[in-house]
Amino acid sequence: MQAALDLLHQLTDSVSPLSPEVWEDFSKIWKPFSAKRKEILTIAREKEKYLYFVIEGVQRVYYFDEQNREATIVFTYAPSFGGVLDALMLQHPSKYYYETLTVSTFLRASYYELYELMQQHREVEALVRQGAMISLSGVLERLAELQCFSAEDRFRRLLQRSPHILQLVPHKYLANYLGMDATNFSKLINKVRM
Repeated sequence: MQAALDLLHQLTDSVSPLSPEVWEDFSKIWKPFSAKRKEILTIAREKEKYLYFVIEGVQRVYYFDEQNREATIVFTYAPSFGGVLDALMLQHPSKYYYETLTVSTFLRASYYELYELMQQHREVEALVRQGAMISLSGVLERLAELQCFSAEDRFRRLLQRSPHILQLVPHKYLANYLGMDATNFSKLINKVRM
């Protein structure tokens, strides 16, 4: 547990450092949690109850529509925060699913404890706000890529951001994330050398 909290502390320091007293309060709300492979942690149409901190494993947030089409929105892996952030912070039913792709271990904090700390400590509120802005920045960059870049350019950008992702995430999910079919994704892997 201490090693996981140390990783969490490093990440929070890189986003928005907390004073020792506030870190002490913040660290107390995190509880260990583990999940099997292909376990759905957040179900669409339900409220997100937790903010996750990924210690091990790979997860994805995805959208699933009435016509059985799915769109992978984002991947999470150590050391990063996970969950459906908008549903958590707005406390409205999620539009998305949060699923483990591999056996995963986390620390997780309940919304209510996090919200209470945000009310008590401006530093925690600043940390959450800064984390949300970093996430939003990534989403906006990804939207621009999906609308303006070719499949090959999207693939190259993904590998520049996360060169290790080909070893972490099954290729069918990467293809979905990039908005292409699995066959074209396989051709791109063989064509593009980074």
